[in-house]
Amino acid sequence: MTTNLEEFREEVRAWCQEHVPTNWRSAQTGVTDDEFVAFQKSWFAELHTAGFAVPHWPREWGGGMSVAEQIVLYQELAAYDAPRLVLAFVGIHHAASTLLAAGTDAQRRRHLPAILDGEIWVQGFSEPEAGSDLASLRTTARRVDDGYLVNGQKLWASGGLHADWCLLLARTDQDAPKRKGISYFLMDMRSPGIDVRPIRNAIGESHFCEVFLNDVVIPADHLIGAENAGWQVAQATLGAERGMTMLELAERLGNVGFRRLVAECTLMRPDGSRSIDDGAVADRLAQFDIEIAGLRGLCRTVVEAHDVGATGPADPSIVKLFYSELLQRLTDFAVDVTGLAAHTVLVKPMSSGWESGAWALDFIGSWEWTIPGGSSEIQRTIIGERGLGLPREPASS
Repeated sequence: MTTNLEEFREEVRAWCQEHVPTNWRSAQTGVTDDEFVAFQKSWFAELHTAGFAVPHWPREWGGGMSVAEQIVLYQELAAYDAPRLVLAFVGIHHAASTLLAAGTDAQRRRHLPAILDGEIWVQGFSEPEAGSDLASLRTTARRVDDGYLVNGQKLWASGGLHADWCLLLARTDQDAPKRKGISYFLMDMRSPGIDVRPIRNAIGESHFCEVFLNDVVIPADHLIGAENAGWQVAQATLGAERGMTMLELAERLGNVGFRRLVAECTLMRPDGSRSIDDGAVADRLAQFDIEIAGLRGLCRTVVEAHDVGATGPADPSIVKLFYSELLQRLTDFAVDVTGLAAHTVLVKPMSSGWESGAWALDFIGSWEWTIPGGSSEIQRTIIGERGLGLPREPASS
């Protein structure tokens, strides 16, 4: 890997020109699940062959790019409107960060190469009554012989229908305080007793799933970290979502979503006017440009701090809050400024992100960021208490 960033940028650009499929948006619109999965696996294999699939992993596992190189990579992939790695997301980010931070050598040797070969992961955290307050989860794991017997239900498991493995949180001590009695497991999704049911969401997609667990046996060596210490391990997993992954999402928001919106605002309308000629529209676009620049800078700062072990306790929440609410404001404005046309687009490419240009669907999808994984209200509480040192909120009666 060259250390000259401009040479590296040229390498990435040359690769994108040759390998990013130019017609992927139309090819991924209205496709079947099988076609979506096949495309995702093929695209991941292309990136892996080029060394671009897991740039944030340690070098010995196939990564090793510097933060600056990763930013260049994500900038160019976004600039060439490359498809997102939707199915691989949990595996290359959440599962990998968990294994690298808390897994055993055997667990890492088993799963990290498999992820690079296309193993798909799902996150089994949220439950019907444990979303933002994740520590209230009720799924139980009872020790039996050489393993654990698991019973319960998980909700909003993105990609669960296609997953090979699951990152699972379950309660192993019913009498301990709620954050003290949780353990973290690797669960084989082919185990007997697992029932995965897709949930059709507001924009017509079914990547959300609910997972029912009925006497599922998980071997003891699939436990991550110590028994009853799963909450601490989970924080590393959640931190990964709001750290390195935001580099890609920030670049996509700027280089795909915002650029597309600006281009649409410059189109001539039937009366000969353009949206961008309206001073109020131009002002909003300028404000979004400033905020996206701030998001990019924030993501870089957080990732660089993580590299030297200096991440602040509220940094993941700050990044998540900033990105999610900026995404929501931008897509909301896009629906407004593009008018009726935005409401006539009823399908979006399956391998796109939350900035596909199908603005009404993107805006609806943006709520996936301001509610799940800790709502904006929860993030503000974390920032206030852990980041600013404010007094804790009183416990509800």
